[in-house]
Amino acid sequence: MSDNFNLEIIRPDKTYLKTEVKEVTIPAFEGLMTILKDHIHLVTFLRPGFIVVKKVNGIEEFYVEEGTVEFSNNNLLILSSLVKNKKDLSSEEISKMITEAKEKINKDAVDDKIKYILSYKINTLEEINQ
Repeated sequence: MSDNFNLEIIRPDKTYLKTEVKEVTIPAFEGLMTILKDHIHLVTFLRPGFIVVKKVNGIEEFYVEEGTVEFSNNNLLILSSLVKNKKDLSSEEISKMITEAKEKINKDAVDDKIKYILSYKINTLEEINQ
């Protein structure tokens, strides 16, 4: 019997990834969550970070920003406004994203929730841009 389940990652403009996986770790507001086959039903929200996807033939990592996650009947659905494969992120692109986030976080009109999300975005991007 297979230990795999279905994963679908969707951006507003297209289905980004649709495949069978062994394990997926997501960056949720509650912390990092690892999903395996037969996990209990789950609905949660993403924070900026990396989705780590373990397939039969290796591991892939995807940078995501805010979004939603639903797991039901061995189907994991991830909806996010931004999804990028970690290996496709250039140092220049990461630096630009960090600068933009830092500019937004320093504005007076930004509420605490947005500051929280932006700080996770900055920390995550700085980790991979070292």
